[in-house]
Amino acid sequence: MACVIAAPASGTGKTLLSLALTAWARSRGLSLQPFKVGPDYLDPQQLTVASGKPCRNLDLLLCGPDWVKESFNSFGGSADLALVEGVMGLFDGIGISELGSTAAVARHLGLPVVLVVDASGQAGSLAALVKGFRDHDRQLTLAGVVLNKVNSNRHKELLMEVLSGIGIKVLGCLPRDPELSLPSRHLGLAPAHELEQLEDRLEAWSALAEAHLDLESFKTLLRAPAGARNPIHTLLLGEKRNQSPLQLRPVAVAQDEAFHFRYPETKECLETLGMPVLPWRPLNDEPLPAQAEGLILPGGFPEQYAERLSKCARSMKELRAWYGRRPIYAECGGMLLLGQSLTDLEGQAHPMTGLLPFHAKKGALQVGYRNLQGIEDSLVVRNGDQLMGHEFHRWELHQTCTNDHLNIHPDRKQNNNKARAPWQIEGWRVQQQHEGWSNKKLHASWVHLHWASSSMIAHRWRAALDPEAIPEATAS
Repeated sequence: MACVIAAPASGTGKTLLSLALTAWARSRGLSLQPFKVGPDYLDPQQLTVASGKPCRNLDLLLCGPDWVKESFNSFGGSADLALVEGVMGLFDGIGISELGSTAAVARHLGLPVVLVVDASGQAGSLAALVKGFRDHDRQLTLAGVVLNKVNSNRHKELLMEVLSGIGIKVLGCLPRDPELSLPSRHLGLAPAHELEQLEDRLEAWSALAEAHLDLESFKTLLRAPAGARNPIHTLLLGEKRNQSPLQLRPVAVAQDEAFHFRYPETKECLETLGMPVLPWRPLNDEPLPAQAEGLILPGGFPEQYAERLSKCARSMKELRAWYGRRPIYAECGGMLLLGQSLTDLEGQAHPMTGLLPFHAKKGALQVGYRNLQGIEDSLVVRNGDQLMGHEFHRWELHQTCTNDHLNIHPDRKQNNNKARAPWQIEGWRVQQQHEGWSNKKLHASWVHLHWASSSMIAHRWRAALDPEAIPEATAS
């Protein structure tokens, strides 16, 4: 019932193997549902393109064990095959623990593990490495090993003899090939839209699997789980099957090369609660969709396009006119669009909308899970709420004033003319601190939320789209 593609460390070949198997299945007319352990956005984009099905994140910390199992069984059961790509090394979790690790997900779902090992420069030492991973946790089943970066047939023969000596099955040997490497950016793999000659890549990945993998064994290992009910419907509507149609409240969502960090469940949550998504491409200097009653600004790489964004006068003007009048939900890169300025990858500052009091500049990497404690009643958070989120960026904010001095259309009598931090956050080696901006029309934060982690997020967003609470918009 499916398997987990794991490795001793990042950069060993998990994604390459996962893409090769996914492209091979698709080329043979088999549907394959890909999954990714953890909160990643970039690897799932590649797997989505290769499979033609939205890759689903399995994150025990962000979404909880119940959702992980429900998501895996429900979405996995809709395909012929299923595959789970791990994150980092097999046993790497928060700090030195296994919390949230690939191993924890494999144990939770009862799935066998296929270990991808970078075999370059190794022969007999490979036995110690693989045996250590096999014996470290006897609750896990090591189904076999795929060797990556094998230099020659002689090297392959040596490695297979080594693993045969410790009773480990070899499921494939991938050659060293620079043309198979995946381009990367400052936060990991390059996004899927930057992949050149995509069809050629898909053919190459499929051919790689045909030539170098034990596909008969993988056909068994990738067998999909049994299907189940629609997990999004169950999450948001419970067991209600014949609910009367909701009045539609369209929502604009920024979707272009700069803003593309989206979990597929966000769109599904919106649509399930009667909020059809209207794509908005600020990089094309588009006006906001006239029918939209709310706006979501997801994360992405706005810093890579800061100069171009700064010249999108119509997009910026419409966003300023919207601000404070209709609800805005902004995460990470989406939040940076609301600041005074944003530095690009070369350190050059470019003006943004000027709506929030900060200048965003390149800084140290901030990555990890965040425990969230609500301290304000605002757009999607209430005082006392407890949530889990994730932070991942290399930019930092230099505030120009405190939140208490930030006014939003103070002439309007809606009790939303102040923006304050919606929550206090803390995480591994991150001290408790207030973070973000919020009121009844705004949520802006570094922290990414997975909307399937709590039904209240989508329900509160829907409640915020009450048209009687939205005054007539006038250009500013």
